[in-house]
Amino acid sequence: MTRSRETCSRCDLPICTDREKMKLRDTRLRIRIRWPEGPVCVKCYDDAVHTRGRCGGCNVDRLLPGIGPAGARLCTECAGGLGDFTCLRCGQEGPRYRAGECARCVLSERLAACLDDGTGAILPALVPFYELFRVMPRARGGLLWLSKPHIPPLLRALAGGDVPLTHAGLSTLQPWRAVIHLRDLLVEAGVLPPIDRFLFLLEQWLPGWLASIEDPQHRGVLERFATWQVLRQLRTTSAKQPINSGRANLARHVLRTSAQFLTHLGENDRHLGDCGQADIDLWFATDLGRAEHSRAFLRWCVSQRELPRLRLPPVARKTGARLSQSQRLAFIRRVLTDASIPPADRVLALLILLYAQPLVKIAQLTVDDVLREHDQVLLRLGDPPIPVPQPFADVLLDYVADRPNMFSATNPNSRFLFPGRRAGQPMHTTSLRLRLRNLGLPNLDARTATIRQLLLEAPAAVVAGMLGYHIGTAETLAIQAGSTWTRYAAGDHQRPQGAR
Repeated sequence: MTRSRETCSRCDLPICTDREKMKLRDTRLRIRIRWPEGPVCVKCYDDAVHTRGRCGGCNVDRLLPGIGPAGARLCTECAGGLGDFTCLRCGQEGPRYRAGECARCVLSERLAACLDDGTGAILPALVPFYELFRVMPRARGGLLWLSKPHIPPLLRALAGGDVPLTHAGLSTLQPWRAVIHLRDLLVEAGVLPPIDRFLFLLEQWLPGWLASIEDPQHRGVLERFATWQVLRQLRTTSAKQPINSGRANLARHVLRTSAQFLTHLGENDRHLGDCGQADIDLWFATDLGRAEHSRAFLRWCVSQRELPRLRLPPVARKTGARLSQSQRLAFIRRVLTDASIPPADRVLALLILLYAQPLVKIAQLTVDDVLREHDQVLLRLGDPPIPVPQPFADVLLDYVADRPNMFSATNPNSRFLFPGRRAGQPMHTTSLRLRLRNLGLPNLDARTATIRQLLLEAPAAVVAGMLGYHIGTAETLAIQAGSTWTRYAAGDHQRPQGAR
């Protein structure tokens, strides 16, 4: 006899109590608790015990785990039978973590122990970090972070004075991923001064990468190229505005490709000093994509007289398959109508399919770029802000009201439209690209199809201004798209009154 599946009384999704099926990645959810209304899954329970506001029954501002028949949020007394959520230590209502104590009190206790400077008190310099971390909306996330075996030693090393509380001091600690996250938290708390994050990480990565180059002659050339060309250009850019992840990743790729070129010469029993035109032609014929990123290195070698003045063959840029207008419209329809697509993925896809925005710019958008003027929703991508049509306007506003990654200590006050998991940082472009890949949406092809269609419908200057594109780029794309706007004569073309 087949046992009927239960469903969560709140989200109506199928649930189960069999933990073994959960280990086998069963699609059903696990029951967290049974309340008078019925079984409640883990996610709905977690949302319930973190919901605060004014009770729809007694009109008191408190924890609202219950839901009334009409959908009103209710406190535990008005809902009845939900249990007692009052912490015996702090007297506040909240999710329990251990008998009689809420998760926030347990988090404060364990964090204080890790930040003890040896006198039984928290190191004064780390108090702002302590205050920032302990008040995160979902304290269980902080407890999970502290439970990782490598985190308490990092905190104790800083609190005990074993490692200077500076950026340079943090760079001596391992594992590096955990250190990056801790650095971002300390900067967000004001314990450490702000830095250009991606430039700093590149500078930290470079010595280890150079040490991995076995040939000392190759290592010396690459070190000079990295120091006097790559890093100098990035530092010049950083003086005007922080570099983004794309620039930092491109710099790494250029350095790795330069090392591959030197290795390629060595495999053919050649050296940089006796490299000839035939070697250059052979390199560019080997892999066009890889060779393209070595041009900066080869030009630098010529300028430094490491290479004779050789001709660098032109590289034909590969173009992806064009996304037709019907395919673009089909993607828009799917994103707007498929409720199973996460809200963040829907907004991300529509920013590309409607406004042709690059991922680097999307990552830097903030909620302040979403404007409300009377009944109109505007999006500030350029000047002037561009209108947001329905139903995308509703999708965008709903997403802004409930953004992801907002319940930890990393981003409690983040203004980024796509807040990341790192303190003070937006979602990484790699993560955004992965979301598009999961949707089956080709990023570059979709963006190209969108900007071409927009340029067919409006002059390049108008499109460039509203979308934040460079006017020269927009005009070039307009010509490639076959736009007729460039053939219109300047001036007022309105028909005068009375004209036949």
